[in-house]
Amino acid sequence: MTNSQSIENYLKVIFNQAIATDDVNTTSIAQALEVSLPSVNSMVKKLAGMGLLEYEKYKPLKITAKGRKMAAMIIRKHRLTEMYLVEKMGFGWEEVHEIAEQLEHIQSVAFFDRMDEILGFPERDPHGSPIPNSSGEFATQKFRLLSDCQPNELVTLKALSKTTDEFLKYLNSKGLALGVEVEILKVEAYDKNMKVAYGGKTEVLSALVCSKLLVS
Repeated sequence: MTNSQSIENYLKVIFNQAIATDDVNTTSIAQALEVSLPSVNSMVKKLAGMGLLEYEKYKPLKITAKGRKMAAMIIRKHRLTEMYLVEKMGFGWEEVHEIAEQLEHIQSVAFFDRMDEILGFPERDPHGSPIPNSSGEFATQKFRLLSDCQPNELVTLKALSKTTDEFLKYLNSKGLALGVEVEILKVEAYDKNMKVAYGGKTEVLSALVCSKLLVS
């Protein structure tokens, strides 16, 4: 891995963690990237020197406006690649993450702008996550977790809050994909498992699965 690729990987992780919490720290970064704390400390100081982070010892890390823009463009490349692989090359949504991880380090802006144009300027990737535009801006996401819904509601699966290849394969086995309409039939009081209907069949989805499905 080149130094620039390492910088991009760190910045993307810090950006994503900053969306979820105000307490971004070297330990959480080390865990996410599976690297040592000394390595993280060294890189954090480097990113701060590049104006991408605000770093003070013993305080949460803060990503700067410059860092946010750079991270958004990395995410743009990743999610456009995933969309292209699914829409134009026939890959399954469970197959594209690792390929996109490699291609997101291509530096040509024109390459990804052309990909965006060929796709018709999509706002979301195959997993429903927003794709930043060429200015690094995200579309607003206003979805609910399926686990927060109530019986007799009819909702549409719009996105996934967390994805792994194993989870996507599970959704494939259940016939669940973005755009599927789901009717909530029953919510178990004890474990919050849901009995739902979609595609002409009924299924029981665990509370864990429901907590990862975003609907509208």
